[in-house]
Amino acid sequence: MSKDYYQVLGVSKTATTDEIKKAFRKLAHEHHPDKKGGTDAKFKEINEAYQVLSNPDKRKQYDQFGTAFESAGGAGGFNWSDWQRAGGFGGFQGNVDFEDLGDIFGGLGDIFGFGGGNRSRGPRRGADLQVELAVDFAEAVFGVVKNLRLEKEIVCSKCSGGGAEPGSKVVTCSTCHGSGQVRQVQRTFLGAMQTTTVCNMCAGTGSAPDKLCSRCSGQGKERGVKNLEVKIPAGINSGQLIRISGEGQVGDRGAGAGDLLLYITVRPHKFFNRSGYNLLTEKEISLPLAALGGKVELKTLDGDVSLKIPSGTQSGTVFKIAGRGVPHLRSSKRGDLLVKVNIRIPGRLNKKDRELMKALGVEKGETIEGGLFS
Repeated sequence: MSKDYYQVLGVSKTATTDEIKKAFRKLAHEHHPDKKGGTDAKFKEINEAYQVLSNPDKRKQYDQFGTAFESAGGAGGFNWSDWQRAGGFGGFQGNVDFEDLGDIFGGLGDIFGFGGGNRSRGPRRGADLQVELAVDFAEAVFGVVKNLRLEKEIVCSKCSGGGAEPGSKVVTCSTCHGSGQVRQVQRTFLGAMQTTTVCNMCAGTGSAPDKLCSRCSGQGKERGVKNLEVKIPAGINSGQLIRISGEGQVGDRGAGAGDLLLYITVRPHKFFNRSGYNLLTEKEISLPLAALGGKVELKTLDGDVSLKIPSGTQSGTVFKIAGRGVPHLRSSKRGDLLVKVNIRIPGRLNKKDRELMKALGVEKGETIEGGLFS
């Protein structure tokens, strides 16, 4: 015998099926390729041994024929390369108890797409509810409280989520006999495949009412309307998400509800744009003001302020007003307001304005006649 499967799993030839399964689980945990120190070759060897010794008929043939059994493909024709090409666990469909392997790799998630062991037991949690919420620019900057009207699944008003007609008795589920799970075996050309799913009749609780609620048909939930007050924090921006725990769809028969996911969209503002936590705006000023300096009234989200314009200001100059920008989320700190000034060039000048401009040009050593203002 070229391979001693008993030695591979570290069990005696008289080991029971449970002892073989326990040894396989332990070794598979240690030598799985995704684990530190695990190798493909060792995991292949362990799985090959388990495929034979966990099957009474194959084990009997292996004990009787040894190497001849192996040469005849008694290990179920398992080919590691074919398994990998098929997509690993996602594509392999051999004679495997998925519940056992689901338990083994529970820490890696339900990699087979089936619930393993007791993880599938119990009513299912409600689904998350996704809602897009549009807010005004100023509401996003300063925060706001919104009243939402949500049409969704809510707890049944008649049975209070229990699924039973008021006054009815709760008995052991006749479908799963109290286990909360239903096992199914599907026959394929590669062998039998066993799956374990939550019992649909009792939603995994193991018990069911002798008379289902006439309003929700035993589901414990119904379509309805929920009015919800939601606080939008100051400083939120478009594309950000607010998660509100427990305000999603109601779960089966009293199970936990999902979450409400609010995707925020901020409506644009007529005068302001946002860059990070800074606000951007533009202000048009007159040429005399830019040349001589002075003050100009400026609208901000906090109200009007007076902006000082130094003499000789050039068009395109950006002024910063500290602390008039967007509040940082969950902080008292605020960004700045950045104001870009644009100089307004008059289309026509009266005689007095022309004389003033000419005088200004003379003071600067410029020739005005025949130039811009001629």
